[in-house]
Amino acid sequence: MASPGADPSRQPAPTRPPGTLRIGQVGGIDVLVRSSWLIVAVLISVLIAPAIEQVAPGLGAWTYVAGGAFAVLLYLSVLLHEISHALMARRYGLPVRSITLHFLGGVTEIDGEPDTPGREFGVSVVGPLTSVAIGLVFLLLLPVTPSGLLELAVEMLATANLIVGVLNLVPGLPLDGGRVLRAGVWKATGDPHRATIVAGWGGRVAAVAALGYPLGRELVTGQPTLISDYVLALVIAAFLWSGATAAIVSAKVRRRLPVLAARQLARRALQVPGDQPLSEAVRRAQEERAGSILVLGQDGRPTAVVSEAAVLATPDERRPWIPVSSVARTLQPGLFLAADLVGEPLIRAMQRTPASEYLLLEPDGTVYGVLVTEDVDRAFARAA
Repeated sequence: MASPGADPSRQPAPTRPPGTLRIGQVGGIDVLVRSSWLIVAVLISVLIAPAIEQVAPGLGAWTYVAGGAFAVLLYLSVLLHEISHALMARRYGLPVRSITLHFLGGVTEIDGEPDTPGREFGVSVVGPLTSVAIGLVFLLLLPVTPSGLLELAVEMLATANLIVGVLNLVPGLPLDGGRVLRAGVWKATGDPHRATIVAGWGGRVAAVAALGYPLGRELVTGQPTLISDYVLALVIAAFLWSGATAAIVSAKVRRRLPVLAARQLARRALQVPGDQPLSEAVRRAQEERAGSILVLGQDGRPTAVVSEAAVLATPDERRPWIPVSSVARTLQPGLFLAADLVGEPLIRAMQRTPASEYLLLEPDGTVYGVLVTEDVDRAFARAA
């Protein structure tokens, strides 16, 4: 499971987790690498060292350098996988924040989700298909590749990409196959939230299967399983289970979002000049049954909204001597919201500029009312 400024359409500067390095851009999209990638690069170098020694003996320490080079090539394949997701998302008008390579592969951070099952399917399936295509290209190159280290690299890249492509089609979140399953269930039921829950349970099943795989392989083949196999299975299972669980929880929460309609939750607003005493503004608001107070500028337009918390914190005896503007918050671009916002778009708009009050506007720019964050929270709690 995105600060106010002069331009309300401007996206906030992205924040990167600690230990994340930006290595460049692809089509204006930041490409990031987490420090955990270094761990997997070392592991790959160690694991394939015996195979490298077999085809190119006598390399010494260069054996591990060759292993590291293979790790880089493998993750370049993963990067192509993620770029395909990003380009497809952009084709459907979805903003892409970044591509991040990490211990278990990569992730494309997309702001928002596809609005139809078909687009969900397209964004999801293109990644695994890209990996399979890369694997097939290397497979076709294998017969004409000179023997030795280069042949080994091509063979391993073909195998790795085919495995990545096929495993990513496993029907369970957070894998791409889980999103493909979600698209299918969404298309069949018309309910994207139910589809997410189904795909999330698919991910939990996949997590249990991953955890039991080393033992199952040992029982079937009779070959002993290494402790490292169990550790890797535990890491993969934990990743799948946590991702699937987060998706299920998110779907259950988002099911309740449609009850949040800005119009229905808006308070009637009283508009007063900024030099009016607070006591008089509060009296008029009570008399006119207005739930909020707006401060007008010299041009007669609202420039600030009175903070309910600031009013309640002001003693009654001081209110006649305090201008209403002193307990108001200036209306920045992010505090103007469309009155027709409902559900997730409403929550996203509020998250972009966190505040206690927002001014709701009609399509023609006239004031509809004031939306108070506490009212939204209460409505969401009632829907639970």
